[in-house]
Parts: sequence; structure tokens; C-alpha cells
Amino acid sequence: MKKLLAVLLAALMIVPFLTACGAKEYEIALITDKGNIDDKSFNQGAWEGVVAYAEANSISHKYYKPEDATDEAYLAAIDLAVESGAKVVVCPGFLFEPSVYEAQTKYPEVKFIILDGAPRTADYSDAKTAENTASIKYAEEQSGYLVGYAAVKDGYRALGFMGGMAVPAVQAFGYGYLQGIEAAAAELGLAAGDITVKYHYTGNFDESDINKATAAAMYESGIEVIFACGGSVGKSVMSAANEAGKKVIGVDVDQRYESETVITSATKGLAASVQAVLKSIYETNDFATYAGKTTYFNAANNGVGLPTTVIGDENGNAFDRFNTFTVEAYNEIFAKLADGSVSPVRELQIANAEGYATAEELTNGLGLTIIAVECVQ
Repeated sequence: MKKLLAVLLAALMIVPFLTACGAKEYEIALITDKGNIDDKSFNQGAWEGVVAYAEANSISHKYYKPEDATDEAYLAAIDLAVESGAKVVVCPGFLFEPSVYEAQTKYPEVKFIILDGAPRTADYSDAKTAENTASIKYAEEQSGYLVGYAAVKDGYRALGFMGGMAVPAVQAFGYGYLQGIEAAAAELGLAAGDITVKYHYTGNFDESDINKATAAAMYESGIEVIFACGGSVGKSVMSAANEAGKKVIGVDVDQRYESETVITSATKGLAASVQAVLKSIYETNDFATYAGKTTYFNAANNGVGLPTTVIGDENGNAFDRFNTFTVEAYNEIFAKLADGSVSPVRELQIANAEGYATAEELTNGLGLTIIAVECVQ
């Protein structure tokens, strides 16, 4: 009996060991920002890039959702990913800057890809992109320019902008949007004041009743289309647009599949940029092309633009929700951004410490002469 008990105890001791040894490891990890991988925005675009590359190359992959939207929670999720075998960690969003700053030193053997940001301390006292980290950013001002230009060419005259937090990427989207509106208005020979734009930052990236009410008020005031530029804020705007019979411009990824109200989207090549860096790691052995610095994806390398295809329909028309704006007109203005003959302003000097521009700052800083801008609080 004692001998049998000893054998059983030994077996019980071996089982955890075997379980640990046989635990599944995931080589490529993505840590989600606020929201999920089906957010129709930043997380989803980045995850689609991971999945596409990993499945094509038979590489194990997994996403990890932090318990909270804090630097500590993000770092804990990175820790878990590395403990689970991650050799590459993708972090989509500027909120990862402090956690990646720590993680790149903590795990020098792991390669990090941070999208829309660059590693820094939480107090901004130091910033460093280590040799095991690739910082990827996008020319949002170009993508914003394209949707603003298209909207005016398509006949819209009362436009809105609802950005999330006034961070550089969202600001750039908005500045480009205004410049595209102004350029199209000038080409059409419109007079000063013929186009109005209500400009607003929600201060968050959330789907909420407050954000929906703000959008509804904009539509009620006569706004025809709102550029919803703030992650899940877009869901609130789409809901308001659906009830008001108005239109929306999406952001980051093609959001036409989210709502019939979306006429087009100011996209970033999230999936494409992730795949490009992964290829440099696994295939071409030239990670140094991206490592230790910030690389911008723009019109010149197809890093931004409007959707030109319809998923699941090779004969689909991605411009079918416009009234008159065509893919030919789009290709013409896109080419000017790509060759640099059109170069929108990305940054402005703003007096407000939180980045909220006044109508005067927008008008003077961006050289607006036709648009009448109203900043909505």
C-alpha cells in the first residue's frame, strides 16, 4: 500500500512539470490598447497584420488584453507575453510609449513594434527607441487631407470633426482634414464662408451617450458629415448619424463595414506596416531598417489613403457611397501627396497646454481663407 501511495505521489509531482513543459508558446504577441481586436479601428488593423503574416508563415501568435489602461497593466501584459514565449511584441498606440520604454530594456532579446508612438518615460523626461524596437508612425495629415478634399468635391458644405484626445496623431488628422477642405473649396472657386466646419475634441476614445449627444447636436445644427477621429468615438457618431440620416467619415481602418452611414475612411496602413516590419525580422534580416528609430508610413509608401477595394467583393466599388467623387479623382490628388507636390502641415503651435486649438489658431496656422471654423467645446 505504501509503495502504491509513493508511486501516486511521484506521478502527481510529474504532472505539473509535464504541463509546464508542454505549455503552448506564442512567438508573435499583440497587446491591445483600449478596446478589443474587433474595435473596427487601431487594435483590429494591427491584429489583422499580425494574423495575416503569422498564418502565411506558420508562426504561432496570440493577443493579450491588459486588465486596465495603465502603464503598469500594459507592462504586465508584455511580461505575460514574453513569459509565454513571445519573441516579437506589437503594441498599437501611443499609450504604450512608457511601457515599451521599460520593456525594451527589460527584454533586450525581444523585438518590439510600437505603432503611432515612440518609447519615452511617463513624465516625458527621457525618450529612447532602443535597437530592439521599431517605432512606426503615419502621416495622418495626408489621410485627413484626402477625406476633407473628397468630402468637398462630393458636394458637402457643412462639415464636422470629432477627434478623441488632442494627441499628435489626432491633431494631424484634423489639421489635414481642414487643409483638404480648403484646397477643394479653392479649386471649386467657392467664396469665404461657403463652407463651415465645427471642430471638437471629446477628450477620450470612448463610445458613450455624451459623445453620441455631441454628434447629434452637430447634425441637428446642420452638419452633413462628421469625420469621427477617435477610436470608439466613431461608434457614437455612427449611431447619431443613423438616427439623423446623416453621414460619417471613418478613421484608421475601412469602417464601411461598421455602418451604412460611413462614406469613406481616412486609413492608415496598420496591417501593411506591421507585416513590413515582421518581414524584416523573419525574411529579409534587415530589421535595422526600422530598429532604433521612427519610420513614417505615408502616401509615398502607401502607408495612408482611402479604401479602394471592397473586402470579399473583387468587383466592388469602394467609392459607391460618394455622390460624385470618383476613384480617378482620388488617384489624382493621392499622386500629388505621394510625390510631395502637396504637403499638408502636420503640427501647429497651440497655446493651450492640452492641445486644444482655437478657431483663430487653426485659421491662421493652416492658412484658411474659405472655411469658417467653429471650435465646439
